[in-house]
Amino acid sequence: MLSAQFQLHAEIEQRHWWFVARRRILRAVVGQVLPPSPATTIIDVGCGTGANLASLAEEYRCVGIDTSADAIRLAKQRFPQTEFIQGRAPDDLGRTVEEARLVLMTDVLEHVHDDFSLFSAVAAAVQPGTFLLITVPADLRLWTGHDESFGHYRRYDARRLAKVWEDLPIEPLLVSHFNRRLYPLIKSVRAVNRWRGPDRVAGLAGTDFRIPPAPVNRLLENIFAGEAGVLCRAMQTGRGGYRKGVSLMALLQRKPGQIDIREKPAGIAADYFDPVAGRLVAG
Repeated sequence: MLSAQFQLHAEIEQRHWWFVARRRILRAVVGQVLPPSPATTIIDVGCGTGANLASLAEEYRCVGIDTSADAIRLAKQRFPQTEFIQGRAPDDLGRTVEEARLVLMTDVLEHVHDDFSLFSAVAAAVQPGTFLLITVPADLRLWTGHDESFGHYRRYDARRLAKVWEDLPIEPLLVSHFNRRLYPLIKSVRAVNRWRGPDRVAGLAGTDFRIPPAPVNRLLENIFAGEAGVLCRAMQTGRGGYRKGVSLMALLQRKPGQIDIREKPAGIAADYFDPVAGRLVAG
């Protein structure tokens, strides 16, 4: 992500329906596995401008880390009571990573060329029993200039996401699409944008983010956030969830056993976009 996108996040993520609803869902899922306690440490890897983590900070000890100086500067300005670190996870977290009971990686892996290396490094550093909560964008058919502005290498399907922890001592407790209810609307908007041209988007700063009129914003928030009950029940029962959606969620638990940091396997499909070169590389 570039400075313009971080600035946009800081300006709208407290109000925009997508950000607010996603936080409501994340809080519901976290609450299912971790009773609120100021002694319980949650780490947000790739915390961006900090709103996801800050929404949990009244009930848990929260630490955010991001490689971007712009993101951490904005996060510290907006949420001074929450701890934020500029650096790379897990190395720059020190002993804090061993204290974590849950690690968030929300819309992070798609920004990393080698998502296998990042995930395995974090999973190797945390203690057995630690939860890892991941979200990523799903469905390559939704790809537009929005993804390119945000520096995405790929959008995921469930099989590709599961490859990241395959053969590791990791237990999946929930793997489901989400943002399912608004999928047809979002797919239509993205299709129109692609038809209009490769660089066309529906919002600001090269993205699809723009706050709609207040009644519409509240309606979209409630429609999206209403998926929390389905996701929590799927986690409790081990079945259900959504088979299609704009995003994917995985709640995992680290089990005892050795984890070695590993690189992306040669057999994995090529990334769709190279944000460093600024060009499509597959598809």
